[in-house]
Amino acid sequence: MLLAHPNTPVGVERLTEALWDEEPPRHARTVLQGHVSRLRAVFAQYDAAAHGVELLTQGAAYRLRLPETLVDAHRFEESLRLVRRSTDPGEAVAVLREALGLWQGPAFAGTVHSAPLEAPAQALEELRLTAVEALARAYGQLGDHGAAASVLRAEAAAHPLREPLVAQLMLSLARAGRQADALDWFHRTRKLLADEIGVDPAPVLTDAYHTLLHTDAHARAHPDTDAEAHAHAEAHAHPHAAADNGTARPPAVRPQLLPRRPRGFIARQDELAALDRITTAAPGSIVTLTGSAGVGKTALAVHWSHRRRADFPAGTLFADLCGFSPTPARDTRAVLREFLLALGVPVERMPGSPAALGARYRELTAGRRLLVVLDNAVDSEQVRPLLPGGEECVTLVTSRDRLDGLVATDAARPVKVGALPAADSTALLAAVLGPEPVAAEPEAAARLAGLCDGLPLALRVAAARLATRPHRGLASFAGELADEQHRLDLLQAEDTGVAAALGLSLRHLPEPARGLFHHLGPHTGATLDTCTAAALADCPPLQAARALDQLAAAQLVVETGPRSYVLHDLVRLFARSLAPDHEPAGLLRLLDHWVQTLLAACAAAEPGGEPCCALPPGARRSAEIRRFTDRTAALAWYSAERGTLRAAVEAAVAAGLHDRAWRLVLLQWPLVVWQVRDGWVPLLEQGLASAELDGDPAAQSRASALLGWVLSEEGRPEEALARLERAPELAVRAGDFAGEAVARINLAVALMRYGDRERPGGLLADALALAEREGLTETVTLAHQHLAQHLLSVGAAAEAAEHAARGLALAAPLLAAPRRVVLRTLHGEALAAVGRTGEAVRQLHEAIREARASAYEEGEVAARSALDGLSDRWRDRGQARGVVTQGRSALGG
Repeated sequence: MLLAHPNTPVGVERLTEALWDEEPPRHARTVLQGHVSRLRAVFAQYDAAAHGVELLTQGAAYRLRLPETLVDAHRFEESLRLVRRSTDPGEAVAVLREALGLWQGPAFAGTVHSAPLEAPAQALEELRLTAVEALARAYGQLGDHGAAASVLRAEAAAHPLREPLVAQLMLSLARAGRQADALDWFHRTRKLLADEIGVDPAPVLTDAYHTLLHTDAHARAHPDTDAEAHAHAEAHAHPHAAADNGTARPPAVRPQLLPRRPRGFIARQDELAALDRITTAAPGSIVTLTGSAGVGKTALAVHWSHRRRADFPAGTLFADLCGFSPTPARDTRAVLREFLLALGVPVERMPGSPAALGARYRELTAGRRLLVVLDNAVDSEQVRPLLPGGEECVTLVTSRDRLDGLVATDAARPVKVGALPAADSTALLAAVLGPEPVAAEPEAAARLAGLCDGLPLALRVAAARLATRPHRGLASFAGELADEQHRLDLLQAEDTGVAAALGLSLRHLPEPARGLFHHLGPHTGATLDTCTAAALADCPPLQAARALDQLAAAQLVVETGPRSYVLHDLVRLFARSLAPDHEPAGLLRLLDHWVQTLLAACAAAEPGGEPCCALPPGARRSAEIRRFTDRTAALAWYSAERGTLRAAVEAAVAAGLHDRAWRLVLLQWPLVVWQVRDGWVPLLEQGLASAELDGDPAAQSRASALLGWVLSEEGRPEEALARLERAPELAVRAGDFAGEAVARINLAVALMRYGDRERPGGLLADALALAEREGLTETVTLAHQHLAQHLLSVGAAAEAAEHAARGLALAAPLLAAPRRVVLRTLHGEALAAVGRTGEAVRQLHEAIREARASAYEEGEVAARSALDGLSDRWRDRGQARGVVTQGRSALGG
């Protein structure tokens, strides 16, 4: 089990599951520790450390540290990767023979039978069979079909139901002149399929059979001794045939190479409609179905192809190009040979060079209404030689790459395949699991679908895990998936999983994009811009922009606008898994970048205000930060990134970076002020706790003042006053005059709300004096605003009007429109109270106009209410009166 996961911690629970397929014994952990001790003794006996081999304990896990080149399975897989990069069949034969020589019986022979061990064993066995098939293909490319048949025969006998392998053996036998043996393999396999599992042969087997029959009939009708006469007769029998270096067009056949129709296919009505629309409007069209790993591109292509098969009377060709696959990418020549065989070209007349193969293919597809499906293409270059020549042919290409080149050079029409909507994701779970479990736990099913990001691959793996462990239930499994540390592990079933699929996408990227992707792990949200990416990767923004474009082309991020992208949760977790023990430098750069961006957002949201904090000591300045055009843009960004910033605070706290954590909290104050009753208390409490852990009394003061004000707004007076009473004292201790002024204002506002008519006046006067002495214009304006409000409430309307007027003189044009609206409303109220009705009406009308212009609905309602009630308040001028709107307190002034 440790060798199957070298240099990776394997948890005790996972090892227990591997050792005991049934219920483990009561003292399983003790038994496991005994095994580990004996294993370490064996290592010591043979001096394993001298070879770099060591068994380490890491918490509740063990890690086998060793050079992977010592593991035969690793060397075997490296050989397959080497073959994939090679185009020389002779070299492929040599490398594959050496790789297969590493095998000495079945993988993990002699171990216990348990799912965690069988899964990697089966994956290795599948790779071995892939290598055998690749070796046979390489022999075939060298013309040694007898050797190819010899390699395949033993495996076909051991795996008689592996239809692609039997089909390949049949073709190799026929090309080696052993037609009878090839036909015998078909009939033997067909009978076995019927007897063992009650199904007919798959298209891959029947197509090979029809190819043999056609070749056999061809040979009987036209013996080699009269080849020239045969060519002449065939040309006259098929008048539309075109000559090709003395060969004639073979009789038309109707190939059907499509795989089976996918089971459990769900929805995709928009994409299916787009395919219908494009292919109907342009019969000879090329369509690219592109999307991220595991999004269901192949299933969509095959489903649509089966649905529309009747529209293609000349037949369908299908090839998996293995562009993003553990196996080597398909050689174009091999695919062309398969297509030509399916189109009726006999083996003995197969062209030799790639150019001749392509020319023959384009000739045979001309004038036919044929569907060509090229699945899993790595890039446009791999696709172009396989495009048919007929103007009536439709070509459907699936890829994780955007295939921009194919769009540019061949007018391909792109169709984007995205994640499934929530309802369709739940429907897919029901299709795999059955409707009953989903109907029994609908909320858990919806949560599970959300945690799978609407990715069909993830949904199917999750459903497979549930289907084999029905006792777990959807709610329990969704709870396990919610743990980000283990989500990717849980979305892995044998050799199928989200991480493996994403890894294949990453492997094909150029280095700048791969390098950037490895740095995205510390990111705390879904949205990503070039400035943030540059900070994470510690690179210039232009380099980050180029790398992000490459990641978007590979569908690992989704471009949503200029320099803006979305990084889905499963992709972000995969990036994090690539460097689980990453140094904190990346996180530190990210947090410092967020602090700088928040400072810019504060300046735009509250123009003229003083920042509530500075960058932390030693902070690294970002090369570039987001720019905010105005208050509206800043508040929209605050709102959009609220979840990301909350997660950033959590990450900072977990890393012990409390000096960053409290800054990330306090610098969100403009949105806190704007959406005060929107559940801010837990975040502000964390900010206060981090300020205390950082030992910064100024930060503690500001956090206490803001938290107390929010608690007051939420109707929690005792908690609010407890926080607010501490804030001025903490600011005095820190020598933070601006913070002290704000703390006194916030305390005064809370006391006013709770009916105190004595203390607020003194607190506000002290705050005003402090702010004027320090030249804090924003805080001076704020103090005037709340003094006007307080004085109105105690019947001192003339003084209230004076403070409101002084605040307005400072507020225009420096401060945001909402502050001016509140001050004008207060001024109007105070003027009305002293009998200056005309001026009051003008001020209130101006407040309404400005509130409407800035979309400040609350301010407009308050000013209009003050205007409507002006006559009533005039009649009752002797009555002490309140103000309709509460002024907004601020943290930054």
